[in-house]
Amino acid sequence: MNKKRNAGIANHVGSYSDAVEIIDANRILYVSGTPGIDGESGALPESFPEQADLAWKNVIRILGEADMGVEDIVKLTQHLIRREDLPSYREIRSRHLGKCAPASMLTILPGLVWPNMLIELEVVAAK
Repeated sequence: MNKKRNAGIANHVGSYSDAVEIIDANRILYVSGTPGIDGESGALPESFPEQADLAWKNVIRILGEADMGVEDIVKLTQHLIRREDLPSYREIRSRHLGKCAPASMLTILPGLVWPNMLIELEVVAAK
């Protein structure tokens, strides 16, 4: 069981929790930085929405292999390289997370490991 802790700060900035306390977790899963690469072909789509959607699908697939889901995410780190992708990303993130509100960090970086990579997600999940 994970308990969200809100001091009211997140309410003013976005849909996430100020903190998440892990209570009685039997397992903790650390998911490496996950880009929006097609898991079967290895292709990296050109558009940000396609990359973001694939990144989330990849994270969800990794969680599923560990018998976990988005509701088990306690910490989410998000790296984007273009500020103008934020509105699109917020919609995609909300679609995949639903009402889940993990502790969260989002940064805009000058670049990621591949020049055409536009997003990378990293999560910690507990169950």
